[in-house]
Amino acid sequence: MASLVEVMKDPAKRRQVVDAGVRVIEAEVADKGGLSGMAIKATFRVVQGLKPGFVPMALNHLMDDFAGKIDPFWLDCQEKKEEPRAYFTRRGNEIGNALLSITDDRAKRGQGPARSAYEKLRPEGLKHVTAAMPRLADLCRQFAS
Repeated sequence: MASLVEVMKDPAKRRQVVDAGVRVIEAEVADKGGLSGMAIKATFRVVQGLKPGFVPMALNHLMDDFAGKIDPFWLDCQEKKEEPRAYFTRRGNEIGNALLSITDDRAKRGQGPARSAYEKLRPEGLKHVTAAMPRLADLCRQFAS
């Protein structure tokens, strides 16, 4: 059983996790529908247009904090020998709030279009993060098993 924090210390694995994380984000954005989905997709395009490679760069910058927040859940899931998708879905609000605490803190210190985009999407943030729990569980299983 691997710790996500330990996995992030390996530069080659880190790059793979960041790349996989970007694919998770892109898939989650692509799956959004309705008016809310249109707003998310438009905002994501704005964020991507801020600077080439902005999304992977931002995710790489946040990855150590994210790993630190996810690790206790991942390790608990492994110790209990639970199926990761079911575990992460069941604990989605807790995991989501832990992850959003990081981005909330960063957004407070940010400025410009990225902060504005975050503030517009944040009211429904937990709903969207919890929807990503199955893919997040898959990512953990892929790199920390």
